[in-house]
Amino acid sequence: MRKSNWLLAGIVLISTLSAQKMAAAAEEENSPWSGKATLGFLATTGNTENSSLNTGLEVGYASANWTHLAKALAINSSTNNQTTAEAYELGWKSEFNFSEHNYLFGRANWRKDRFSGYDTQLSETVGYGRRLIDSGTHTLGAEIGAGARQSELRDGTSDDDLIFRAGLDYRWKFSETAEFTQNFVLESGKVNNYLESVSALRAQLLGNLSLVASYTVKNNSEVPLGAKKTDTFTALSLEYGF
Repeated sequence: MRKSNWLLAGIVLISTLSAQKMAAAAEEENSPWSGKATLGFLATTGNTENSSLNTGLEVGYASANWTHLAKALAINSSTNNQTTAEAYELGWKSEFNFSEHNYLFGRANWRKDRFSGYDTQLSETVGYGRRLIDSGTHTLGAEIGAGARQSELRDGTSDDDLIFRAGLDYRWKFSETAEFTQNFVLESGKVNNYLESVSALRAQLLGNLSLVASYTVKNNSEVPLGAKKTDTFTALSLEYGF
């Protein structure tokens, strides 16, 4: 088994064990813990052999005016035993709520993509966020901030950049058991602009278990010669919320 596959298997195992532990804690009355664990797998055989795996874990902790969120994501896809997609992401965010609708945040995000023009990207930002709409049916939040980004390119070079960050999070709960979410992130620097869009449709199956269909677009404005600027990921997953 390739080293990267061992890493992916490890992330899946850690995500599963962590989700079970946090779910037990979240079941306690008035628990500050919350989160979700996702897992999707598809395999085909015959004239062409395809397989894809995506897994993720988000864990949040809220206490007084503070909210903390950690997340981990992994994607792997292969065709005829040749890896065609392999990406990982780790993130941390802390919020300090100084009013009902306003907060300050600090966040760090690490991304690794074997087939992107960038091997790894690490960003650290601080800024201001506001909950613009919170009607129950529709919610919309916006963030602006600034920070730094360190990038390692596939050609062996590296870039360090000061960045401006903007984000939008939208949710439309159009029934008791179904919702649509749309998230946008922009990291703009002198060297490169990074844009990420995640669209997801979520339908509750039973209890805390849901079926999620998502479409992710990642774009870098500047990439090494021969690399594509845009990568897309389509996933169908089971999600357990707690």
